Amino acid sequence: MDIFRIVGVGFITAVAAILLKQTKPELAFAVTVTGVIVMLLFVADMLKETLGALNTIAKLTGVENGLIKTLLKIVGIGYLTEFAAGILTDFGSASVADKVILGGKLTVLAVSLPLLYRVLAVLNTFLGLI
Repeated sequence: MDIFRIVGVGFITAVAAILLKQTKPELAFAVTVTGVIVMLLFVADMLKETLGALNTIAKLTGVENGLIKTLLKIVGIGYLTEFAAGILTDFGSASVADKVILGGKLTVLAVSLPLLYRVLAVLNTFLGLI
C-alpha cells in the first residue's frame, strides 16, 4: 500500500531533519523539502488513479461531470487549506493558520452552494409530486 511508503518517507525525513538540525541546519531544511517532494510525488500517483476511477464511476452511473468536478474542488480546497495551515503552524504563525482555515471553510461553502441548490430543487420536485 502506498500509505506505508508515504508514512515511511515522512518518518525518515523527520528523523533525518532532527538529527541534521543540530549540526547543519541548512541541510535539515533541504532534507525536509526533499522528503515532502517525494511524498507529494507518491500522492500525485494516487490522485491520478483516483481521478481515473471517479471518471469511470461518472460514466457508469450517468452522474453529471460538473458534479464530480465540484466534489473534487471541495476536496482539493480542504486538502490545500489543511496543508497550508500546517505549514503556517510549523512556522509559528498559528493565528494566520486559523485565518487560512476560516477562508478554506468559507470557500468550500461558496463552491458547494450550486450543489445545495440542486439538492433543494430535487427535494422540491419530489415533494411537489406527493
